[in-house]
Amino acid sequence: MRYAIVIEKGENSYGAYVPDLPGCVAVGETVEKVRTLMQEAIIFHLEGLEIEGLPIR
Repeated sequence: MRYAIVIEKGENSYGAYVPDLPGCVAVGETVEKVRTLMQEAIIFHLEGLEIEGLPIR
């Protein structure tokens, strides 16, 4: 599956979240770093949903 990622610039870092996966977030010092962390966070989030027996959208 593919998910849209929203990246926002803060004062000292970048934050990212996935609108379709509430609670799936990441923060990094650069856009590239936050993208990498977000990819890892999505995998971790989906694994957690699967373990809990919750639906994956």
